[in-house]
Amino acid sequence: MTASWLDLPHSLPAEEQRLVLEGVTWQQYDALVILFMNQFPALRMTYLEGTLELMTTSPEHERLKTIIARLIEAFAEELDVDLNGYGATTFRQEAAACGLEPDECYCLGELHEVPDIALEIVLTSGGIDKLKVYQGLGVQEVWFWEHQHLSIYSLIDPESGYQASATNQLLPQLDATFLASFVDNPNQTQAVKAYRRALQA
Repeated sequence: MTASWLDLPHSLPAEEQRLVLEGVTWQQYDALVILFMNQFPALRMTYLEGTLELMTTSPEHERLKTIIARLIEAFAEELDVDLNGYGATTFRQEAAACGLEPDECYCLGELHEVPDIALEIVLTSGGIDKLKVYQGLGVQEVWFWEHQHLSIYSLIDPESGYQASATNQLLPQLDATFLASFVDNPNQTQAVKAYRRALQA
């Protein structure tokens, strides 16, 4: 198994690939993060209480992540929202035995230890429940892009977990359905320009 993972391609595979391993200690996960993450940018690692999921992202995954991030950042610029991003940084919390890399993530105001908002692109099912991981990290909102729809989950109570929210709690002026209508434009620059014009209007 070690040789196969060391042979992972640096380029993106055509389809997402997923491997779930059980009985992985925190120390093993920590060592794998250090070993792999700088060498394989297409690799995502999610850890929760001894279960480790390794997933390679596809070009479509990365395209969606990029255009949605550009639209979110255009929104912040147009409405003068102080939004700062971490990208796909690895966040880990040993006490909660969890860790992952969001597809994109942001803090309101200055960057702090854990992002306020995380974005996840979902093209395939299965694997670890990422909301449980985000709950352990204390991320306030998680946005899932799935089936051409942007769903928002808010951490109302850290003990009871996330609740689906019809409105955005942290960015109440952002209309998720409206933003989603610009995602499928094949020209990302034109999509962002059109979104900016709509916000200005």
